[in-house]
Amino acid sequence: MNYKMMGRFIAQILSLEGIFMLPALTISVYLGEHPAIRGFAATIVILLAISAALRMLCRGAKSNFYATDGMVCVALSWIILSLTGCLPFVISREIPRFIDALFEIVSGFTTTGASILPAVENLSKGILYWRSFSHWVGGMGVLVFLLAIVPSGERGKGFTMHLLRAESPGPSVGKLVPRMRKTAAILYILYIILTVANIVFLLLGGMPAFEAVCNAFGTAGTGGFGVRNDSFASYSPYLQNVTTVFMFLFGVNFSCYYLLLIGQVRSVLKDEELLAYFGIAFVSIALIAWNIRSLYGTLEETLRHAAFQVSSIMTTSGFATTDFDLWPSFSKTILLVLMVIGASAGSTGGGIKVARVLLLFKSLRRSFLQMLHPNRVQLVRNNDQVVDEKVVESTNAYLIAYVFILFLSFLVLSLDGFSTGTNFSAVLCCFNNIGPGLEAVGPTCNFSGFSVLSKLVLITDMLLGRLEIFPILCLLSRHTWRRQVK
Repeated sequence: MNYKMMGRFIAQILSLEGIFMLPALTISVYLGEHPAIRGFAATIVILLAISAALRMLCRGAKSNFYATDGMVCVALSWIILSLTGCLPFVISREIPRFIDALFEIVSGFTTTGASILPAVENLSKGILYWRSFSHWVGGMGVLVFLLAIVPSGERGKGFTMHLLRAESPGPSVGKLVPRMRKTAAILYILYIILTVANIVFLLLGGMPAFEAVCNAFGTAGTGGFGVRNDSFASYSPYLQNVTTVFMFLFGVNFSCYYLLLIGQVRSVLKDEELLAYFGIAFVSIALIAWNIRSLYGTLEETLRHAAFQVSSIMTTSGFATTDFDLWPSFSKTILLVLMVIGASAGSTGGGIKVARVLLLFKSLRRSFLQMLHPNRVQLVRNNDQVVDEKVVESTNAYLIAYVFILFLSFLVLSLDGFSTGTNFSAVLCCFNNIGPGLEAVGPTCNFSGFSVLSKLVLITDMLLGRLEIFPILCLLSRHTWRRQVK
């Protein structure tokens, strides 16, 4: 394990987190929000002090950097980011309990959108901004951002690739261009362009500038932290429709946007994951709209609410225009299925990912055909290319780990005495980085009623879901820390 290299990188991450807090501090200073000023100023000082200490301790780092180092570094970075990122909430006393503040910021960085707050409108503007911005930086990945802007001169061999693989969502990470740093830069440029476009369309609809920026951050990161207590219910149909479209766009694999930019339209139109993503969304909208048609006065209103919630749940954004917990069981079941499936690999969305679902079905089909024809060679293909067996095996392993963690978390939450629907949807929402669930954690409720133990489990689930399980498991494994004998 290259501890010094990891320490240096974590020092850079903490410095970057301090820089990210400066706009929130500026907003608080401008508006005279003294508790928030105290919270951000003190946290920035703490971050810079820890960063400086780590830089001093980790001088003379060796250049060797391996896959295990990358996973451990990513997992530690996200945990440390969360532990320090929640300090403005605690120091300002706007979320005085540390466990609640940690839950809120982990929900932000992991783009979950689950909250312990009963009324977000009571928060100061600076805190609201930091809360929403955590979605934006967590959506594409704070490490990806750092890899995109920091020169690569002193990195070890494989440093960038191992970190990008560990943090990026999906079964595998592909290069858009030969150099991984340029890939990270392209991803963030596309991310910024779409975010700015979202802000512009929201402003054109009459949304106040501060709300437009915060809501765009939540949409881009597919997070769902709103600045109003009713999420998106009080906004105009135009603003709801704009957000529906952009949530859906941020759930698309960003590689597709790059291919469109370089003129490879045919490759995008033939992409199996993209076609499945569109197909699942449109079928779900049609079925839910048919099921809830009696609850709303017009066809337009029915389709608008159905499309918004499908887009929100499937991309794991978590915004809401209506209390879907009041919908019929058929519609809620569809939403639960969408929670599990999630968005595309290489997007800012959560869930298992459409790409994995396709691979799992293709792997199941291959197993069935091998039973019928034992001597025939059966290959798993995606977009007319043979899928590496290692990818298939890792996908199957992911599913096993997913199911085990899901039911273990559900078992622990059942100690709190909430209903089965509440507990199961709470785990699903946190593990798949969605936000609101059903019943006591529905769109009009929050997660404040859970015990400290349950909140710790849900915090872990959020991190496991965002980092695709294995980096956190790698961090917890004793084999990772065992000294290798050469």
